[in-house]
Amino acid sequence: MKKRSYTCGLDAAIDVMGGKWKGLILFWLGEEPLRFGELRRTVDGISERMLILHLRELEAGGLVHREVHEQVPPKVVYSLTDFGRSLVVALTPLGEWGEEHMERLEALL
Repeated sequence: MKKRSYTCGLDAAIDVMGGKWKGLILFWLGEEPLRFGELRRTVDGISERMLILHLRELEAGGLVHREVHEQVPPKVVYSLTDFGRSLVVALTPLGEWGEEHMERLEALL
C-alpha cells in the first residue's frame, strides 16, 4: 500500500479496497481460509496474475495472512487477519445493499 494522507474515512477505505477484486477476495476469505487454487476458482473471473498481485497487496496492508506449510508440493493457505475481518464486518452492509438492489442494478446495465 502506498503511503498517503486521507481526506476522510471513506477515502481511506476505498484506497484499501482498490477495485472489484480485493473486496471479493476478502469476502471469500471471510468465509474460511483458502488455498491459492481454491481462491482462484472461487473468485470467478480473476486471472492468476491479478490474484497474486492483490493477495500480495492485501498481505502487505495487514489484511491477509499467508501461511506456508512445508510439504511437497508446498501448501499455501490464505486467511484474514483481525484487521481484515474488521473490514469485512464494515463491508457486510454494503453487500447486503447490493443483494437487495441487484436486479435493479443489473437492469441498468
